Amino acid sequence: MNQINPVKLRNSKWTAVKPINREKHFLVSEVEYEEDGSVTLCKLESVLSKNEYSIDWLELKNEQKWSQGWT
Repeated sequence: MNQINPVKLRNSKWTAVKPINREKHFLVSEVEYEEDGSVTLCKLESVLSKNEYSIDWLELKNEQKWSQGWT
């Protein structure tokens, strides 16, 4: 399981294990938090096309879907 600190999530780099719309490399472009510090919104931006996708940030912990960094 990928270790993720929600505070350091913004601008982190991720590689999709299976490309999404032929896009493989992503950057976390936007993160919003509740008052208690929990993440309410996480947007990934494709490095290639600049398309943005909203995801549940906990999906990034799944090593079957995401690899931390750009590989």
